[in-house]
Amino acid sequence: MTDKNNSIKSALFGVAVGDALGVPVEFKSRDTIRKNPVTDMIGYGTYNLPAGTWSDDSSLTFCLAEALTQDFNLNVIGQNFVKWYHENYWTPHGNVFDIGIATRQAILRLARGEKPELAGGFDESDNGNGALMRILPLLFYILDKQINERYDITKKVSSITHGHIRSVIACFYYLEFAKQIFDGKDKFKIYGNLQTEISNHLKRLSINPKEIALFDRLLKSEIYKLDEEEIQSSGYVLHTLEASIWCLLTTDNYK
Repeated sequence: MTDKNNSIKSALFGVAVGDALGVPVEFKSRDTIRKNPVTDMIGYGTYNLPAGTWSDDSSLTFCLAEALTQDFNLNVIGQNFVKWYHENYWTPHGNVFDIGIATRQAILRLARGEKPELAGGFDESDNGNGALMRILPLLFYILDKQINERYDITKKVSSITHGHIRSVIACFYYLEFAKQIFDGKDKFKIYGNLQTEISNHLKRLSINPKEIALFDRLLKSEIYKLDEEEIQSSGYVLHTLEASIWCLLTTDNYK
């Protein structure tokens, strides 16, 4: 159990560290960051907040992680999100300073009593990276379950804020990658494994082939061989997933 506890702490700290490194330069252009690279915790910047401040992404990650210390319950997860937005729960300085449009709309629906699995937007335009950014703690709940159950649970938890199939697939891919990291596999081996395993599972589910095809750079090619200019880094869920996997496969540390 100790190893699992250490992995949980590593996952939570990893999210928060990456988040806090990025907060001061959010919305800055790549060119600007290239001239002033982030190599340490810096303060102020975009939101004028102290060094080490995490954003909504970590706050909602902590909300999810805490909810999962009890029996799995979508309502508890959803109400933690509501507490974050309305009561500044799990915020670093006692106030919410950043929230995505789709996440805010979903939380307002939750607060009005919408069922959690129906609260997230289902339109193609609702594919920001909000669910992907906070989903990692779910890994430790689904670790020992079969792939079909892992997918179903991931779909439900993603849908609290992002219900479109594209966000669901992105969260599913990310957690499957994390699961094999937890199992001690090499990152390139994992990348190859998932090309078969994810593709096969999505086909079994009869998901629209056009949606699956959007993930071809991950599922059919060697994304790590692409130049940095070919990787996009907007707030769109697919861009975020591709960028994170590209960074993981082309570097070996945060710096």
